[in-house]
Amino acid sequence: MELLYQTHSPYAHKVLLLAHETGLAERLHVVHHETSPTRRNEAVFRVNPLGKVPALVLDDGTVLFDSNVICEYLDGLHRGTPQIPAAGRARLLCLRRQALAQGLCEAGIAVRQETERRPEPLRYPAMRDGQIAKLIAGYDFLEREEPALEPSAATAPVDLGQIALATALNWLAFRKLPPFEPGRPRLSAWYRAFLQRPSMLATPLSGETVD
Repeated sequence: MELLYQTHSPYAHKVLLLAHETGLAERLHVVHHETSPTRRNEAVFRVNPLGKVPALVLDDGTVLFDSNVICEYLDGLHRGTPQIPAAGRARLLCLRRQALAQGLCEAGIAVRQETERRPEPLRYPAMRDGQIAKLIAGYDFLEREEPALEPSAATAPVDLGQIALATALNWLAFRKLPPFEPGRPRLSAWYRAFLQRPSMLATPLSGETVD
């Protein structure tokens, strides 16, 4: 299978991290692609009409896109503990973690639009501030409400929600967006422990967005 990837995408990182956690990484041929709304990447558009990564090209030529869809597909290929619990409270909390992680990434991307990527005369400070408020509220929710923030994160089994959360936080730190560690000891300890997992050590973020 070929994974169209980007070394600084939190969504692509989530897919690759899950592949490492489930022993599927060796089955993926990972190809980095730069993508941007302002710079068309024809190779990506040939497989994904939205021009985005990650995209997964299966052996029969079928293409899957969106990190959530790809992760669900990969979770059906391994024989270990499912990364997406099948039912009950565990499933709901896993999916909630993934949804919050995705929302944090979306807010962070919007902050970058209004502070770095959009031409300065076109930036909208009120939008920036509103998105930063979402980030802070998300961090506080995790510190206060998230039951999965255990110090054993470096060695304990994880689910897709925890993978999504770790990759979102890792990207926010990589892009130097409003920090989540100060004043949040549970979240900080969990994140620091998760960084030591072999899957995280094997998949570092790198590179800059090119518009």
